[in-house]
Amino acid sequence: MNITWALLMMALGGVGVPHGGHDSDVTAALQSATNPPIVAEHSSNPNGASPNATGGTTSPTPVTSASPGTEAGGTDGTILADPQPDAPKVKGIYVTAYSAGGARMETLLNLLDKTELNSMVIDIKDDAGYITYKTDNAELQKLGHPQPFIGDINKLMTRLKEHDVYPIARIVVFKDSVLAKKKPEMSFVNTNGTVWSNKGGDSFVNPYNEDVWKYNVDIAKEAAKLGFKEIQFDYVRFPEGFEKRADTLKYTKNDRPRVEIIGDFVKYAKAELNPLGVRVSVDIFGYAASVPAAEGIGQDFVKISKNVDVISPMVYPSHYSTGWFDVKDPDKDPYATIKGSMVDTHKKLDPLGSYKPIIRPWIQDFTASWLGSAHYVKYGKTQVEDQIRALKDEKVDEFLLWNANNRYTSGVDYEK
Repeated sequence: MNITWALLMMALGGVGVPHGGHDSDVTAALQSATNPPIVAEHSSNPNGASPNATGGTTSPTPVTSASPGTEAGGTDGTILADPQPDAPKVKGIYVTAYSAGGARMETLLNLLDKTELNSMVIDIKDDAGYITYKTDNAELQKLGHPQPFIGDINKLMTRLKEHDVYPIARIVVFKDSVLAKKKPEMSFVNTNGTVWSNKGGDSFVNPYNEDVWKYNVDIAKEAAKLGFKEIQFDYVRFPEGFEKRADTLKYTKNDRPRVEIIGDFVKYAKAELNPLGVRVSVDIFGYAASVPAAEGIGQDFVKISKNVDVISPMVYPSHYSTGWFDVKDPDKDPYATIKGSMVDTHKKLDPLGSYKPIIRPWIQDFTASWLGSAHYVKYGKTQVEDQIRALKDEKVDEFLLWNANNRYTSGVDYEK
């Protein structure tokens, strides 16, 4: 199998579906295949140890606070405790802010009421950078641009509680056109003074900037106060192909490698949110479990995973091309594709020992017709159940379903 071509096809496969489908993401995928990982050696704390570390204690002691750049674990090397040890095994769906604040919410709540599904991942800060409800927080109003996509956030939270829904707040972190345009000094600036954007027209904010860290964690803190039980961070990375422009764009930085900067943000967020009783999860490309770290965009599967409560690899079969896991057309064989991805995920994370997070993958409930008639099938009950069965066979019993339009397959047995 040509791994570079496989990653190219996976990146293209994102168009119109989950978590960043612009063609510009192809560059990031290719760089993750061709660049070797950076091994950080600056910290003696187990939270900063090498990917093969198994450190930690069986009775972790939480820390109560942290500043940007500090470790998420205790000063004695202990692990932050799971703030919700009694949380249910999450089986959830993605819900846009438009759905959460609109008529479709009734249909989605009815789906959860009648099935084994029990959770919703709701956009609280979306892919453009908009906070999706009208916050009274003056600092968030100053940096963000709150919108009334969710008309009454407190009413929504009450409704979720009445239906016994485990609420997860999705926050898109470093992909943030709103903040980048409002505060160019927090972003990446071209030599002509304009804010850099990718081919899709999206801008990013600078992961080196600790004010960006605090802004996103402050949004997460407000979500926790509203009643969300978990904060799910997405786009926890530098822009696609950043290594090609790192020396020409204007931005604040230090001498630390990008993989450490991204890892430190996750540690900081975990330490700040743990005392509030909310879990921290991070979305990451599914193929990250099968290839070396993406030094260009600063994502290292292991470094991120050991500092969160939950890791959510996006393992949609449509995102794997011919040859992955010895499957000719991965989209047409969801069982084998999901099974193979979970084998690789366990191999990568098992050495973390006590630091290994809950594995809760995003799986596919959409039809990838852009792959061409010979390479895809219409997804329905059988295909969704095949993915769930593969997860269960690999001892993974939590999952999230993605459909960009929030139209989920009916009649699925989610206990397969």
